[in-house]
Amino acid sequence: MATDYDTPRKTDDDVNEDSIEELKARRNEKTTSAVDVDEFDQAEALELPGADLSNEELSVRVLPRQADEFTCMSCFLVHHRSQLAAEKNGNPICRDCAA
Repeated sequence: MATDYDTPRKTDDDVNEDSIEELKARRNEKTTSAVDVDEFDQAEALELPGADLSNEELSVRVLPRQADEFTCMSCFLVHHRSQLAAEKNGNPICRDCAA
């Protein structure tokens, strides 16, 4: 049998390509099965091995506020006086809260 080498040949890619109408029809047929799951709920249910710290005691040495420190009346953290930005109504405010 003679083969005409000038005729266009269909490749596997051409055979597998679908028309735009077929692709649109397939897209419309698909239903969305994605479920909106809150990541926080998933993480809350996750239990890590060795994570039970209920019988552990922590010992932390707490120091009283020093003379060169102040308590920010916005975030209630103790800062060094170099972090003092302003005073609102006589209450000290740190640089982070003032920004």
